[in-house]
Amino acid sequence: MAAASPEFVPGAGAPGAPDAGDLALPVAGRKLLTGPDATFLRVADLPADSPWVPLGTLDGRPVWAVEAPAEESLPGRWRSWPSLAAEVPEPYATLAGRALAVVTWRRTHRWCGACREKLADVPGETARRCPGCELYVPMQLSAAVLVAITRPGPSGGPDELLLVRHAYGPTGLWALVAGFVEAGETLEEAVRREVGEEVGLTVAQVAYFGSQPWAMSGPGTLLTGFTARAADPLAEPVVDGAELAEARWFPLDGLPAELPPAYSISRWLIDAAATGVRR
Repeated sequence: MAAASPEFVPGAGAPGAPDAGDLALPVAGRKLLTGPDATFLRVADLPADSPWVPLGTLDGRPVWAVEAPAEESLPGRWRSWPSLAAEVPEPYATLAGRALAVVTWRRTHRWCGACREKLADVPGETARRCPGCELYVPMQLSAAVLVAITRPGPSGGPDELLLVRHAYGPTGLWALVAGFVEAGETLEEAVRREVGEEVGLTVAQVAYFGSQPWAMSGPGTLLTGFTARAADPLAEPVVDGAELAEARWFPLDGLPAELPPAYSISRWLIDAAATGVRR
């Protein structure tokens, strides 16, 4: 029988100071510090006066983050979240993403946007409050949607999946239609709007697939995945060349090699469409 995966429980209420054996994740900008073989460091590996921030627990063991300069004197190796997520299993990738998100949020939310006072931490929460005007500033989530759109294949062949290439970022990858949710719309409405805006199609049978915290799009981004069918199986995608450079239908038994990384919900959706098996 396979060993159970470790359980990560996010939290901001760890009492007191960390113990020397607790796990530690230093963050510098968009980089995380780990051991040479992608193992997490311990609190004892970092300076004793480090300003620790609680992240939660991993199998009951507290985990802490700290904002630290990328100095050579610190042990281990600095790496980006994508490179770390490609090496470690869940929930370590999610834990590293939370460290990056929380430290980034704290760095970019130091001052009150209403009266310019310095914000103070709210004990037990990932939130800050203004001592001057009492403005409450929680770490907010930014929801985004992505959708795997399929249609019947020609002449009774395998179904086809719509993939797109962006005009910016990792332009070599074939990915899914995606975008952020606007205020006042549901997730399903966001799916239909983004599909219409990005590729000029309408979709039916929109169904929720799953979600994933995402550390590459800024602090607090939550990706929500959906499946859908093309409302008109004969319609072809049309892109404006600004956000998307290309959009094509691919048979599910002939998908391109240049797909999103295996640790992403985009890839989980693509693989589920191709195999009929959910991750």
